[in-house]
Amino acid sequence: RTGALTRGARLEPGFVGGVTVSTATLPTLAERAREGGRGGAPVCVRRAGDVIPEVARVLLARRPAGATVAAGPTQCPECGSAVEREEGGAILRCTGGFRCRAQRKEGLLHFASRRALDIEGLGERLVDQLVDSGRVATPADLYTLDVAALAQLERMAEKSATNLHAAIAHSRATTLARLLFGLGIRDVGEATALALATHFGSLDALMAADVERLQGVRDVGPVVAARVAAWFAVKANRQLVQALRDAGVTWSEGAGAESGTASQGPLAGLSFVITGTLAAMTRDEAEDRLRELGAKVSGSVSRKTSILVAGADAGSKLRKAEELGVRVLDEQALLTLLRGQRLPD
Repeated sequence: RTGALTRGARLEPGFVGGVTVSTATLPTLAERAREGGRGGAPVCVRRAGDVIPEVARVLLARRPAGATVAAGPTQCPECGSAVEREEGGAILRCTGGFRCRAQRKEGLLHFASRRALDIEGLGERLVDQLVDSGRVATPADLYTLDVAALAQLERMAEKSATNLHAAIAHSRATTLARLLFGLGIRDVGEATALALATHFGSLDALMAADVERLQGVRDVGPVVAARVAAWFAVKANRQLVQALRDAGVTWSEGAGAESGTASQGPLAGLSFVITGTLAAMTRDEAEDRLRELGAKVSGSVSRKTSILVAGADAGSKLRKAEELGVRVLDEQALLTLLRGQRLPD
């Protein structure tokens, strides 16, 4: 998804950990440079995690004389775009972005993932078909698909196509933090996406921010700030944002903390934990709503927890909350809170 090219070694087949291995992953380029980066040498191979074969060591003393250097590629083997290595870095990266089919597929899977736009049913097999057939080139193209187009995909019955189409339509309503995470900006994870959304309040304000202003966001350093600014400076990326808007993708926005006038939200200063199963919404949706109202959401109960929301079949977290004297709300009380109504003391 980030364009990183994974280097590999082709080996004479050998038996390792119960399987025959003929290819293996290599150490980083820096390590390979230390080892001379030449082919022909015997290697020690292990299965990382008892699964993935990797070259653990190169037996330099047994490398044949005159072995040639295994030069790194200058073009992406998938799309032909230029390959670059950042100064001081070890990883080669394709510069093609969404023009690269391999990056396009992984980017679409990330966009559709549960913590991004959450398009249920859009998995690897379907993304491969949509990209390979030319139907989808960017995330915005997902919203142009109709049931008939989806039903033409391999192993897609009309009911499955209808369900996927409904999931895509449902994903149009999202949050700014989820959208930012789904765009796949390098080094922008969920926490950073939420911090950017909270700080700027709107996507337009974020897109207009320079590196200095971006560094004013909590936990955003110079490297991430530069990546965010560079991503939005690319014309194709700004066109993608506009295409998503044109396709009906919406997200809640506000003034943002940067303005100095934005409210922190009615739940600012409160820490929530959600456990058990909710009926009216998913736990992810409930967490997003709480964050929009200014609350912090954690995955574990502690003495700092303000409120535990206990859905059906709540377990150990509920017991711990009761032991610590943390206030417990049921789902109905949560819905009352999210509607902006005050809870009884």
